[in-house]
Amino acid sequence: MPIFEEEKQKKKIAGLWRQEEEETTKLLSEKYKVSYLNLAITPINTEALKIVPEEESRRAGLAVFQKIGKRLEIAVGGPDRSETVAALKKLANDGYAYTLHLVSKTSLEHAWGFFKQIAERGDAITGHIQISDARLEEFQKSLATLKDLQGLLHEIGTKRTTDTLELIIAGALKTDASDIHIEPQEEIARIRYRLDGVLHDAADIPTAVYKPLRSRIKLISELKLNITAKGQDGRFTIKSAGTETEVRTSTLPGPYGENIVMRILSPKAIAMKFEDLGMQSWAREQMERELKKPNGMILATGPTGSGKTTTLYGFLKKIHSPDIKIVTIEDPIEYHLTGIEQTQVEPEHGYDFASGLRSIIRQDPDVILVGEIRDLETAETAMHASLTGHLVFSTLHTNSAAGTIPRLLDIGVKPTIIAPAVNIAMAQRLLRRLCTACSVKGPATAEERKTIAAEFALFPPKIKKPDIRELELSRATGCQACNLTGYKGRTGVYEIILIDDAMEALIFKDPSEATIKKAAFEQGQITMRQDGILKIVAGVTDLAELERVVGGATM
Repeated sequence: MPIFEEEKQKKKIAGLWRQEEEETTKLLSEKYKVSYLNLAITPINTEALKIVPEEESRRAGLAVFQKIGKRLEIAVGGPDRSETVAALKKLANDGYAYTLHLVSKTSLEHAWGFFKQIAERGDAITGHIQISDARLEEFQKSLATLKDLQGLLHEIGTKRTTDTLELIIAGALKTDASDIHIEPQEEIARIRYRLDGVLHDAADIPTAVYKPLRSRIKLISELKLNITAKGQDGRFTIKSAGTETEVRTSTLPGPYGENIVMRILSPKAIAMKFEDLGMQSWAREQMERELKKPNGMILATGPTGSGKTTTLYGFLKKIHSPDIKIVTIEDPIEYHLTGIEQTQVEPEHGYDFASGLRSIIRQDPDVILVGEIRDLETAETAMHASLTGHLVFSTLHTNSAAGTIPRLLDIGVKPTIIAPAVNIAMAQRLLRRLCTACSVKGPATAEERKTIAAEFALFPPKIKKPDIRELELSRATGCQACNLTGYKGRTGVYEIILIDDAMEALIFKDPSEATIKKAAFEQGQITMRQDGILKIVAGVTDLAELERVVGGATM
């Protein structure tokens, strides 16, 4: 038999074998009541595939081939294998929801073949950066304050780009920075860290170091290297000290190169309990009562970076229990919460807040978190959900709690929906806490006493005011523990408005913000500024910080 005929015969036999294998898998899928799939003709997302490493995937007999937010599509060779069951349980514990598909062994081998492509591309574009514990410890020991970063960068900055990036990240982790800013100028690039909401100069690097550093950051963030004339958004993960920290990367074109901002989503941010958010005792009690209600809407308002997401996550953790189902829709998912189903909007695929929310309602949830209300459709869908037996949390961009109702009316929501749907509106800001290691107490000046007394005179009668006749205030000084800033950590200041019978009646009259402020005063609610004044008297922060963040605003 000629060689080509022999090859042809072998291919024919292999094809028949493959066909029989797929037919057998189809029959098994009916037995297991799991949908059948052929991965040879199915798109495979390598980012999804990497969620379960190759060795573990092969051992468990599965492949994660698609991912949207925290929802996975998983191919399995046999759903009842003990190794498969264990791997699926681990994914569930990590907060993932999934749909299973039964596939043949050849299908799985096809999917696992993509791991080779990932390895060949190298770790520069896998979306991860690995910093060994020893290396991190070595860097951080050398970084007593931000000033030390400049010297260390000078030592290694001309050697390896990887070392430069690792050192910049180590400095951010050491100082608990929330953002790293890299800003190119004519001859140097400035590196700044945002500490407790305020930017601080960290170091300058030469342009010759900035350019390869920019490329390295874009590679690991999976951004296009050849696009420099428009902004891009990406992400990567820092793996170090037994934890994974997500980083969101944003680039923006400038006259001397691309400005880069890396937002560090530290797991510490969601470790905060409801009781530690910083609410006054009576406000906390009012909020606890609202959280116990089975339905209605709780709205958190404030500008970007005011801590709204952290507060809402604190609410979710407060009410989370095995007997209720909590589903979120976010843009993007910033922090992963165990035991809570989280989804992420994908506008390019038609999955926005409004459509996603409608899909979530069909999932029979008890509690829903909508990342942000941006338009009439999302607002009305969320409010109808709150009226039909769901507890709904969301955020809105307004400057005060009193501005919530006018804002909703402005985007077109009818008063007949707002009044019965919304339970409570809350506004917040974040103030830096005085560093407990170096703050000092001293008698209040006459001007400080006058400012505090004037604010106390505006308090609602129901609120008990501390005695300030012999007032002592804490003041910032600065030490190594707080990077010489005088502040370490942040606390919230809040104002809330309950939608009670009187407020409901007011909503039907298309009230102004001033009218709602007056009604809130009659409820006994204090403003964010007044909350800040109480925290100043308690030694938590100081007047300079309150003026910086809240100013002279009153409710």
